Amino acid sequence: MTKLTSETCEACRADAPRVSEDELAALIRQIPDWSVEVRDGIMQLERSFPFADFAQALAFTNRVGALAEEEGHHPKLVTEWGSVVVTWWSHKIRGLHRNDFIMAAKTDALAHPDATEGRQ
Repeated sequence: MTKLTSETCEACRADAPRVSEDELAALIRQIPDWSVEVRDGIMQLERSFPFADFAQALAFTNRVGALAEEEGHHPKLVTEWGSVVVTWWSHKIRGLHRNDFIMAAKTDALAHPDATEGRQ
């Protein structure tokens, strides 16, 4: 478990600050399997998760959806046979907030709960 997985999202306002370049560099090290994508000038975190079949991909999608509802922060989810692509960004600020990194770390934990136990 990373430090990020123990945090909760804070309500994001339209005037909330985006992560700085220094914060980005430090936070991305905690979620090394994620990439930063820029679409229409908006930085986003993205990762593709492989699964053996559609049923497993759909079950993971539902776990991420339940987490998103619990935290009040919602990703883009693309579910296909054998994979789920998860994209996090903060819509209100049109970029990345600490919340996105928290949710990325929690998404990793949902995909591989046994692999994250005991890690700090």
